Amino acid sequence: MFDCDLNKRGVPEVVASKWDELCARLEIHFNSLALLRQAFTHASYRNEHKRPSLEDNERLEFLGDAVLELVVSEFLYKTKPNQPEGELTRMRAAIVCEPTLVRFARDLQFDQFIRLGRGEERSGGRHRAALLADVFEAFIGALYLDQGLESVRAFLDRYVFPNAESYANLKDYKTTLQEWVQQHDASPLRYVITEERGPAHAKEFVVQVLLGETVMGEGSGRSKKEAEQQAASVALARLAEQEKSR
Repeated sequence: MFDCDLNKRGVPEVVASKWDELCARLEIHFNSLALLRQAFTHASYRNEHKRPSLEDNERLEFLGDAVLELVVSEFLYKTKPNQPEGELTRMRAAIVCEPTLVRFARDLQFDQFIRLGRGEERSGGRHRAALLADVFEAFIGALYLDQGLESVRAFLDRYVFPNAESYANLKDYKTTLQEWVQQHDASPLRYVITEERGPAHAKEFVVQVLLGETVMGEGSGRSKKEAEQQAASVALARLAEQEKSR
């Protein structure tokens, strides 16, 4: 665990040397540490501190989302010359979807650098899937502004594209779960939205998947489809564990 200081509000605050440590670990030298810090600054942190010069990462996330989609599209176009447009679109979606971005963020320990407000910290925001995915996209946006597209390509070449094939070949969890239900003559599946949180421009959906009246899994995402896929993934993992225990 990286060292943090506690600010006067009792919220963990990343010390300056740790930004350098993050850069060293990623083998990236940011010309503007302010951009790097902004990528990890949640709106709740900015709202609590109210410094005119303090910016949150929402605009960087917006930019990073577009940059990420561009570079991933380029990668697939060059490395999959025989794939039709529809298959390339599916593969890109598998790489840039929230669960995949969350995995990247956690692998890189980005969660330890996020600057959150006190309330968001207490509610577990540091580990929330949508927030982690947003931070990853914001980091891509910051890297693009700081060093350009080539550095983004180099970063993705190192940390994303080596796993792109396996991610792109992931099955549709909802379809897989439905196939299991049909094979086992089980009760019908239902997906229920249990919560909608966040502002309109960054809404997060929480969905439960029920087998009959039993909750089999819960997922969250920036769209209902992503949340349903995550819930189906959790349900499949639970069913696999049940099979092992028999």
